[in-house]
Amino acid sequence: MSADCVFCSIIKGDLPSEVVVSTDRVVAFRDIAPQAPVHVVVVPREHHTDVAALAAVDPATLADLVEVAGEVAEREADGEYRLVFNTGPDAGQSVFHAHGHVLAGRKLAWPPG
Repeated sequence: MSADCVFCSIIKGDLPSEVVVSTDRVVAFRDIAPQAPVHVVVVPREHHTDVAALAAVDPATLADLVEVAGEVAEREADGEYRLVFNTGPDAGQSVFHAHGHVLAGRKLAWPPG
């Protein structure tokens, strides 16, 4: 855990969130600024800076993260969803704890932006 990481604080229960799935390795919670009718953030419990760092050190947890994202989408959007990983500030990453965004619940445009 990182003391100054907002996602670590959510995982520890120090910050409120609407958790939709919690496993031994992964936590999924609703985004506080949703960009789609379904917008859930899926994070590993252990702190890793981004998805590339997570994949390099713990690919099994990355697989769990993707599986949980699919479960969320199946329950909330008939299995149709976009899973987005932003890596680095220029790509839109603002919290430097590996995480994926499950976006669903409407037709999503391409290219995304």
